[in-house]
Amino acid sequence: MSRPSSEPNLTPQFCFNQTALRDFLRLSRATIDDSISQNLNALLTPARDPFDPTKVSSQPRNPPSSRRRIPASRCQTFANQVLFPSWQVRSDVLAYCASVATSPDPDDPDVLLREVENAKAREREVDERLDPYSARWSPREARTEMLAGLIRNERMVEGIIRSRSWEVVKERCEDDGKLGGLGAEEALEKWRTQSKT
Repeated sequence: MSRPSSEPNLTPQFCFNQTALRDFLRLSRATIDDSISQNLNALLTPARDPFDPTKVSSQPRNPPSSRRRIPASRCQTFANQVLFPSWQVRSDVLAYCASVATSPDPDDPDVLLREVENAKAREREVDERLDPYSARWSPREARTEMLAGLIRNERMVEGIIRSRSWEVVKERCEDDGKLGGLGAEEALEKWRTQSKT
């Protein structure tokens, strides 16, 4: 069984290093969510009968809907020990970085450059009759604004990935009433409340 993602050392520098943040999220998703079918297949016990090559050519292929279902207890264990903790770690990282993005940034290395560019833009004379594009100027974004945009995008991606992974889990696992009726976020929230007690 796969292991849940471990939380990185959370610092503002980690969040502002967009490559490191994206790599962490990408690797965590690839290990657990992108390979959800393989992770679930690992929960099945191997076939009891030894391999018989004569059966391969004589039996028709089974349609995908007739795949062996995984016992609910194994699915619940996988979800509680691997899937939900990985989702929680990613949620914690995104929440921390969102708080960094909304906090003042006294260490912003581009603050002086932005102030100079803004001052030049205010002093510039614009004559749109001579140059219709002269009025166009877009200020450089602060790194907190860029981080906030990245976090918004990654939260949307996270929601899509969780929904897809949860649908695969519900499709492959036997339903004992614990997994079936819940959506991905409701199941995660239920796990959070149960793990706190």
